[in-house]
Amino acid sequence: MLIVENLNQYYGGSHILRNLSFEVPAGRVTALLGRNGVGKTTLLKCLMGLVPAASGRIAFGEADITRAAPHQRARLGLGYVPQGREIFPRLTVQENLQMGLATLPRGAQVPVRIFEMFPVLRQMLRRRGGDLSGGQQQQLAIGRALAMSPKLLILDEPTEGIQPSIIKDIERAIRALAAEGSMAILLVEQYYDFARSLADRYLVMERGEIIMRGAGGDMEKDGVREALAV
Repeated sequence: MLIVENLNQYYGGSHILRNLSFEVPAGRVTALLGRNGVGKTTLLKCLMGLVPAASGRIAFGEADITRAAPHQRARLGLGYVPQGREIFPRLTVQENLQMGLATLPRGAQVPVRIFEMFPVLRQMLRRRGGDLSGGQQQQLAIGRALAMSPKLLILDEPTEGIQPSIIKDIERAIRALAAEGSMAILLVEQYYDFARSLADRYLVMERGEIIMRGAGGDMEKDGVREALAV
């Protein structure tokens, strides 16, 4: 679904992303792990076109999207849940979800499955996004991305600052989406146990490079937890 080849990015004189190459297949959860400051969020911004790639190639399906604008990538089916959620605080829950329909034909409706995954959103449709708890805002941010029925869902640290009960709800939702078999999921996470519970494949970043990769079921054997603690 997504292929990244020899991706490089710089900030000033700093080499932030260093020849990154990896794939995110459909119907699988690919977990990208790494400590703060290793370049994970910069990578996601490159994938979404928010930060231009200095060199390398990004392909999505049959399309080369290396130079595509963010709205073009969204129309192709890239859904993005940014770190910090970035919902619209003055818009209602319903209006936030409708923003996710922007790439679809006029008259498109918010998919019912979003309310099945996150029932609290149906209960709070008329409440402003800024009045929700952090966990509810995260559910709303995921729901907004799902409203466009993406082919690839990119999640940037969805458990950050979230209470355990809602982390379980988010885990169930991601597992259900992966089980459908058609959506590719790229999960960027620092919470090791959450990532390990969901990962079909894993990648570990350090100083802008992929230093480890493998099957999700091998994370313990491969010493991923220890690598993240170093």
